[in-house]
Amino acid sequence: MDNQFVFMFDQSGSSKKELLGGKGANLAEMTKIGLPVPYGFTITTAACNAYYDAGQKIPAEAETQVLEALQKLEEKTGKELGNPSNPLLVSVRSGAVHSMPGMMDTVLNLGMNDETVKGMAELTNNPRFAYDSYRRFIQMFSDVVLDVDNYHFEHQLETIREEKGYHSDTEITAEEWKHVIEEFKKIVLTNAERSFPEDPKEQLFLTINAVFDSWNNQRARLYRRLNNIPGHLGTAVNIQSMVFGNMGDDSGTGVAFTRNPSTGEAKLYGEYLINAQGEDVVAGIRTPQPISRLQEDMPDVYQQLVETCDLLESHYKDMQDIEFTVERGKLFILQTRTGKRTAQAAIRIAVELVKEEIMDQREALLRVDPDQLNQLLHHRIDPDHQMTQLAKGLPASPGAATGEVVFDADEAEELSKAGKKVILVRPETTPDDIHGIVASQATVTSRGGMTSHAAVVARGMGKACICGCESLKIHLEAKQFNVGSTVVNQGDVITIDGSSGQIFLGEIPMIEPELSDEFQLLLRWADEETKMGVRANADNATDAQKALEFGAGGIGLCRTEHMFMDASRIPTVQQMILSETIEERKEALEELLPMQQQDFEEIFETMQGYPITVRLLDPPLHEFLPDKEELLVAVTKLQITNPDSEELKEKQNLLRKVRILEEANPMLGHRGCRLGMLHPEIYEMQVMAIFQAMSNVMKKGIEVKPEIMIPLVSHVNELKDMRQLVVRVGEQLQAETGQQFDYLVGTMIETPRAALTADKIAEEADFFSFGTNDLTQTTFGFSRDDAEGKFLQHYVESEVLPKNPFVSLDQEGVGKLVESGVKLGRDTKPELKTGICGEHGGEKESIQFCFDLGMDYVSCSPFRVPSARLAAAQATIRHERTHGIKEPQYS
Repeated sequence: MDNQFVFMFDQSGSSKKELLGGKGANLAEMTKIGLPVPYGFTITTAACNAYYDAGQKIPAEAETQVLEALQKLEEKTGKELGNPSNPLLVSVRSGAVHSMPGMMDTVLNLGMNDETVKGMAELTNNPRFAYDSYRRFIQMFSDVVLDVDNYHFEHQLETIREEKGYHSDTEITAEEWKHVIEEFKKIVLTNAERSFPEDPKEQLFLTINAVFDSWNNQRARLYRRLNNIPGHLGTAVNIQSMVFGNMGDDSGTGVAFTRNPSTGEAKLYGEYLINAQGEDVVAGIRTPQPISRLQEDMPDVYQQLVETCDLLESHYKDMQDIEFTVERGKLFILQTRTGKRTAQAAIRIAVELVKEEIMDQREALLRVDPDQLNQLLHHRIDPDHQMTQLAKGLPASPGAATGEVVFDADEAEELSKAGKKVILVRPETTPDDIHGIVASQATVTSRGGMTSHAAVVARGMGKACICGCESLKIHLEAKQFNVGSTVVNQGDVITIDGSSGQIFLGEIPMIEPELSDEFQLLLRWADEETKMGVRANADNATDAQKALEFGAGGIGLCRTEHMFMDASRIPTVQQMILSETIEERKEALEELLPMQQQDFEEIFETMQGYPITVRLLDPPLHEFLPDKEELLVAVTKLQITNPDSEELKEKQNLLRKVRILEEANPMLGHRGCRLGMLHPEIYEMQVMAIFQAMSNVMKKGIEVKPEIMIPLVSHVNELKDMRQLVVRVGEQLQAETGQQFDYLVGTMIETPRAALTADKIAEEADFFSFGTNDLTQTTFGFSRDDAEGKFLQHYVESEVLPKNPFVSLDQEGVGKLVESGVKLGRDTKPELKTGICGEHGGEKESIQFCFDLGMDYVSCSPFRVPSARLAAAQATIRHERTHGIKEPQYS
């Protein structure tokens, strides 16, 4: 069949993840290895794309195949959709290629109507179960398919619980559920302006449409953008015969992880609910029991679950997240997927799976996301600080955070945009709250467990989260919560510890992180594999020391202007800039020389022989002068209050100079090597400071390897002149000291012309460092500050651009210039050293791109060095796999 849109779970060829989605492929795989999977079929991602191509209509060919598959499902189960005497009920679930927990829609118990519910009641001899299942179906179908707000149904349930004095839905009787169903149907008629559909096949196709539609709902689009999932993939739809966890106390439903997703401990972790359906656990409506209790409630089922978990982990060679249902004492596996985990857990799991000989070191390195490592390099609560615990919930996602309490996802987003740090507090979160979770420092819920929506999403993002904190009585309308007699209002500051589940009033000091032994081991494995250097951007000895602690192999960018911006030096810098004659300027530069020299000595001593790329002054001079608007105000005030003062004359002179130096577009103006060309004395002072520092440090027996970088070169003649300046100063000092200096002179490639004429520029360069921040600005014609503040976010949201090009290198455009620069430069000088020192140097996809181009190193901020080391190792492994280099087999 050319257009095969539907595959049965046990059909040959039905394991392609791109076609069946992750869930469908795993259901097919589990069926093949003999696990108890309720039978069903998958409608492919190709059908989803065909649905959108046809203007959001299921193609006739796909519709026919669905009906044929449904018939096979009826034959296999011996039940029939819509048959009152032996009804087949199915679940309809989304299943994207990449796991997107909670982002798209699900409908359970499909096939129920006023007739089949009676048949279910008779067949099971359990009318309460049948009518409970029917009301669940009406509620879920109406929310997902008919767009009736779930609030109306929940309000109705709350009313009946209050009237009867019930604590939970399990107390509601069959007769009471019948009444609820009638009320639910009235809600549908009022809000959807149509009656609830009784025809099961109409129900089925309406639901398939709704699941396809949910691929492009707001929360799914946001999740895809946050996780770099392409929008063209589409979602599959899985139709599966229902098994029921709500048939009494010998039934239940749960979620199990084969290892702890927060810590990585090799111990079964999860939660379950007796007499419930799957959505009850993940929706966070009821707080479930820990999986360990299942051993007491159903020992045989627990043992079977443990064996299944071991089998699945060995089969997929990774920690699994498993959904299961127990129907009348029999275990069914509804899905398995690679489990979302914290960075701490990811590292521990990867290392332990190697020790258990389930995978090798290279595979372990590929299993940890470099972006996650940043979670481990930030602060945690100071344990020595005196703290009074306000409340305690379940430690759903580790990390510490302080922020103002906010109760609404939209408000969290608004306050975050205004620069406030907030913590989102909710009874429970739903997928519609994802933008609020993104915007907040952390999330707290009063209901739900450690596998609820809030927990799973927060762990995936590396954000702290506490769930099931039942002592919090939340009053959404009043925008406050109370714990006993303590009332906390919106805007009050709290601190949470996601590792312990504790909540504290006020702000609590944080301390530096400690890196685990597993983390250090994983990075050692990374360094063994990698064939690319990782350096750090560091402008002082403190940052340089931190870079070394995090394993940097040198400094790829030392920005000398940051040394000028010290408050004690600004007056001398301003004196240098405001000088009227060359003599005055040299006098000021002589004052700055020993300051710069001391800076370099400290850095050179710290780095102990590692290479250090020192960039000469880059920004325009006006950046070191007072703000023009502030000067205008000061001058105007003095003209009124003290018109004859010396201060007024000084301020007027300063204002005149600021106006002279002011530029229409400073990013493209008199900066970088252009400063050195017009004011060579500035660069001479800096180079002299480098060589004098080098001389003094060498006398202490310490090796020094500076790489002197000339910024913003666009034409080879600029680099030629500046190189001669550096060599002249170096030769002068070598003659004076009798020492031999080992140094390189190179340039920063950050304009399109430099990249396109790199063959010529390489004649005068020992190295190229690609300044991809400025290269992105000059290639796109974007001013970064203006673009990110005004329109770039809209471009990404509306998919004009796939990503922010300042965060992830634009490989199509800017990348072509980088590629051209590397190739042309090495055509002229094959041994030319090349690296990248923009923020892209710490981003995994950009690192892969740089590795594939054959660059020698990447450079990033010190805190991103560990993740860059891992990404460089992954780039090496992937490059070798792509180019057919033989891989070692699993042990």
